[in-house]
Amino acid sequence: MIVKGRVQGVFFRAETARRARSLGLAGWVRNNPDGTVEAVFEGDRERVESMVEWSGRGPALAEVDGVEVEWEQPRNDSGFATR
Repeated sequence: MIVKGRVQGVFFRAETARRARSLGLAGWVRNNPDGTVEAVFEGDRERVESMVEWSGRGPALAEVDGVEVEWEQPRNDSGFATR
C-alpha cells in the first residue's frame, strides 16, 4: 500500500505500526523519499482491510490524498517493523 498526501512528519508510521500490532498483523511501514508512506500488511483479510480503510484517513494531523493498494500472496512474515 502507498499513501499519498501530507503523511510524513505527522506520526503516520508510528500510528500505523501501533494499530497493525494491536490487530496482530505482520509486515512493515516506511517513509519513501517522494513523501509517500509505504506499508505491507499480512494477516486476516478483515484486519488488513481495516488497516487499509484507516490509512485513507490516517492520524489526526495527516492529510491523505489517496491510497494505492496492491494485493499480493502472503510471505509468512512475522512481527511488524518500522523501517
